[in-house]
Amino acid sequence: MSPLRVGVLAYPGCFASEVFGVPDLLAMATHVAAGQEPVQPAYEVSVISPRGRVTASSGFVLDVSAIRPVDILIVPGFELSPTLDLDATLANLGPEIASIRSQAASQTAVVSICVGAFLVAEAGLLAGRQATTSWLFADRFARRYTDVCLRPESLVVTDREVTTTAAFSATYDFALQLVREQHGPRVARSTARIALVDDARSTQAPYVDLGLIPTVGREFSLSVKRWLDQNLSVRYDLPTLAQEFHVSTRTMLRRFGKESGETPLAYLQKVRMRRARHLLETTDRTVARIAADVGYRDAGAFSSIFARHTGRRPREYRAMFHRRRDHDEPTRRTKR
Repeated sequence: MSPLRVGVLAYPGCFASEVFGVPDLLAMATHVAAGQEPVQPAYEVSVISPRGRVTASSGFVLDVSAIRPVDILIVPGFELSPTLDLDATLANLGPEIASIRSQAASQTAVVSICVGAFLVAEAGLLAGRQATTSWLFADRFARRYTDVCLRPESLVVTDREVTTTAAFSATYDFALQLVREQHGPRVARSTARIALVDDARSTQAPYVDLGLIPTVGREFSLSVKRWLDQNLSVRYDLPTLAQEFHVSTRTMLRRFGKESGETPLAYLQKVRMRRARHLLETTDRTVARIAADVGYRDAGAFSSIFARHTGRRPREYRAMFHRRRDHDEPTRRTKR
């Protein structure tokens, strides 16, 4: 069989690590596969661009080749900040967006890494499709591309030859998925272990920090969120919440949904799960006690909701993320 032609689209301001992450892991997987049985070269990787010269976000100048036909086109992310003029940035990347559109029209599978999803969406490839991106900018993405079915908790989403991934290290989640498809689970598992990459992740939910998500222009929903944050263990009741802000339940749902893209209950559940994660990581409280602390009388229901949000049951999560106090705190010397 001919090698799988993998092209990585380099462009001004892209993350260099996301340009080389997939090729490096594929090279490693090729060595692993060759050690288990003789194989032909499985991949033909190139870094391509419609420009003659590309400087990555870190200031490194990348060697690039001209745009060419490939089987898989990988679109890395770029340095997106809350204050970045996204319209101007995407307008300056018109040649790259046109290249993405052209490759897709030639039946090339397109893969975005992190906020590379913005470029793929600008090319019109995500309309009517399911997708994911960095949780930090998922809200911004959802408000800009209302015709995309965004799954912000997912690490990797594939919908009809278009794949999107979560942030940065999700590069390797996609690469391992590709290795699994090309060489089988044994090679993928061995590659993950050699590279110290987690091959069992299924969601980015455990890594979400709501305090880092940009909040510009959402004054009403921010006030509601603060109230919910301060009443975490109180039983949720929509009429009571609406009365607290002197609006009808219908207005509460409409205004909160318009500003935040979700319902107050969905937000409350996320905050409760965030608090529960913190307690599981930093305390030895029982799961039942933590469930009560975050507003759930039924520990079984709490465990089910926690698993839906994080991909793991509370005890599994604690086993993976618990930080023992005697390891985290410096040893105190006693005076003699």
